[in-house]
Amino acid sequence: MAHDIDYEILGDDMQAVVVELDPGEAVQAEVGAMLYMEEGITMDTGTGGGVFAGLKRAVSGESFFITNFAFNGSGKGRVAFSAPYPGKIIPMDLSELGGTMMCQKDAFLCAAKGTDISVAFTKKLGAGLFGGEGFILQKLQGDGLVFAHAGGTVVARDLVAGEKIRVDTGCLVAFQDSVDYDIQFVGGFKNALFGGEGLFLATVSGPGRVYLQTLPFSRLADRLSTAVGRNKGEHRGAGGLGGSILKNIISGN
Repeated sequence: MAHDIDYEILGDDMQAVVVELDPGEAVQAEVGAMLYMEEGITMDTGTGGGVFAGLKRAVSGESFFITNFAFNGSGKGRVAFSAPYPGKIIPMDLSELGGTMMCQKDAFLCAAKGTDISVAFTKKLGAGLFGGEGFILQKLQGDGLVFAHAGGTVVARDLVAGEKIRVDTGCLVAFQDSVDYDIQFVGGFKNALFGGEGLFLATVSGPGRVYLQTLPFSRLADRLSTAVGRNKGEHRGAGGLGGSILKNIISGN
């Protein structure tokens, strides 16, 4: 049974979630996610259930260790956790989502104490080999609140039985266990080479809820890397031109 916690999400593009705890309540979080904690909050870092539990989280993309924040004071105690990069924090009540959510690696931010965070393998080999989430997904189980983080804006879609949508593989953040997840070849020579969406798309089929992100971190990293490389090239070019002009001045040309 997960602890019953209250929360408030702050900010717009670089968000934080403030969790409010009653005496005896606790929240567990990814190592390094804590922003601040008030008096009466105690922090305890461990594997959260032995070496095997730590290994399961590590394989799913999280830290081997997990930190518990418990409130042992009187009244209310608050602890805040911040997002690792621009995007949105997604609050998910597992009691309203069938008790299980499947998430991309590194999506987990924090959760009510009592939530199980483990590894899950995609049901189909093609989805594992070619999907943007890889063969391994995070599996969040319980009956309390969990908080995930995604890049850009988050789009929630509730799919009815048999309803399908095709999604860029990197944009799929989380989905209910009842949702079927597979990978489909884009099709068409020009689409595959010049469409800009990669060779494969994720196909998700209802029933169930699906969370999508508009800016996957991998896409953001690629853009930043391209921009940095372009700027370095410009600096080298400017330096070369400046050096040539300086040489001509010195030589009297």
